[in-house]
Amino acid sequence: MPKAMIVDDSKTIRMILKRVLTEAGFEVCEAGNGREALEVLQVQDGAVTLALIDWNMPEMNGMELLTELRRQPAFSSIKVIMVTTEAEIGHMSSALQAGADEYVMKPFTKEILMEKLQLAGVLSCSNC
Repeated sequence: MPKAMIVDDSKTIRMILKRVLTEAGFEVCEAGNGREALEVLQVQDGAVTLALIDWNMPEMNGMELLTELRRQPAFSSIKVIMVTTEAEIGHMSSALQAGADEYVMKPFTKEILMEKLQLAGVLSCSNC
């Protein structure tokens, strides 16, 4: 079973994303900010193949986490989908240039998230 990590300071958003990912066949781990996410990834020892990351979080924001993931060889292959309220084209462009595979704006629907998972190459239509 593929493993995904949700990084968001909102427990409600983590719960919603976890439900969708679980239904899509993922095992899910969670973190409340970027620093916590790096700690969780160390413990997971390469098992995480997908990360859904919020932009605005305390301690280490989503862009800082994305940059760190792309910098470290052990984490550089993790597919990253930014899931955020940041709707400006500049933010989206910055995230994609920094190495995000896809970008989802809150609020989102299950269908939009499933489509982005397909576009990122982590979900086949058989899981739709």
